[in-house]
Amino acid sequence: MATTMQPVTAQRWARQPFYFNTAAHLLRIGRQRASTLNELLEGVRTCPDDSIFQHTFQTLQEHHFIREGFSNDFAHWAFAACNEVGLAERLSSVDVREYTSIKALRERIVAIVDDYLKKNSRAADRAALEPFYFCASDSVLIPLPVVARNLQEFVEGIEKVSIHSIHYHFIEARLRLKLNSNDFSMWLEEELDLGMLADKINRIDIYTSTLQDVRRAILRILQPTAMAA
Repeated sequence: MATTMQPVTAQRWARQPFYFNTAAHLLRIGRQRASTLNELLEGVRTCPDDSIFQHTFQTLQEHHFIREGFSNDFAHWAFAACNEVGLAERLSSVDVREYTSIKALRERIVAIVDDYLKKNSRAADRAALEPFYFCASDSVLIPLPVVARNLQEFVEGIEKVSIHSIHYHFIEARLRLKLNSNDFSMWLEEELDLGMLADKINRIDIYTSTLQDVRRAILRILQPTAMAA
């Protein structure tokens, strides 16, 4: 991503407006389930791509409502149902921001579980307290009546929209766009030539912050420029 920033005013028109959206998700429980870590490993290897997305990117939205715990469902199940704290910690360390394809993310999760079971073979077939159900969700795009044509309106939009919209544009977009970025950063760089601000927003830590914290961090980055212009 470019890191240059050209002079801008808060009221200068962007090349293309930013349309704020959100999404509704209908959860689907799949046919696969796991009662042991061996079965989880096989399930991760063979489940549909949208299931991997559901249990990592999508459920990150749910985990953002709490400040403690694990950032993906695989890690949470390894801890809560299997009592494998070491595995849970390794799975929780997977940072979805580093991945732009489900294939690479899947391979990383498989590698972590496989390596752990090779070193802890007794844990492989020990029955979990409850099964892990591989799920996926169907997303329905919901346009919002919020449009930004310049930096000032963009800041106002960030202040106004729900955290579900923040999740859609800031987290879901990373997979949808096949880029290690997000909708906000893409628009700031491509439509307003604000590459430095775009980079700062893309570096916001999505694991140690709630979605409200993410919103506040974005505003802290943008407001000085919008107010000074």
